[in-house]
Amino acid sequence: MPRISNSPSRRRRHKRIMKAARGFYGADSRRYKLAKEKIFRAGVFATRDRKLRKRTFRRLWITRISAACKQRGFRYSQLMEGLFNNDIFLNRKMLSEIAIADPAGFDVIVKAALGDDAIQA
Repeated sequence: MPRISNSPSRRRRHKRIMKAARGFYGADSRRYKLAKEKIFRAGVFATRDRKLRKRTFRRLWITRISAACKQRGFRYSQLMEGLFNNDIFLNRKMLSEIAIADPAGFDVIVKAALGDDAIQA
């Protein structure tokens, strides 16, 4: 029975790892063992940061909406409660975009949510 080597599959595995490690600093891009560890850690960070990005953007949108509310003399929580009570379904991303790009449109949304006496400025 002939001896079977692992050479082709090993070469493919190494090439895949080394290709993914291009651009890494120093020996991390040249030595298989270090590259394999770095690729694994990079995958862990990528998975974690995909979730963190969602949180970070939500915080940004809330900050923008809060600033727009503060300019008009009321609080973010009052706006969100008014939107909920009046069945106005706009997500925070769209609200922040409207507050930046179309302040008059944001004023209309605020009036619908909080009533005519909401805008003081």
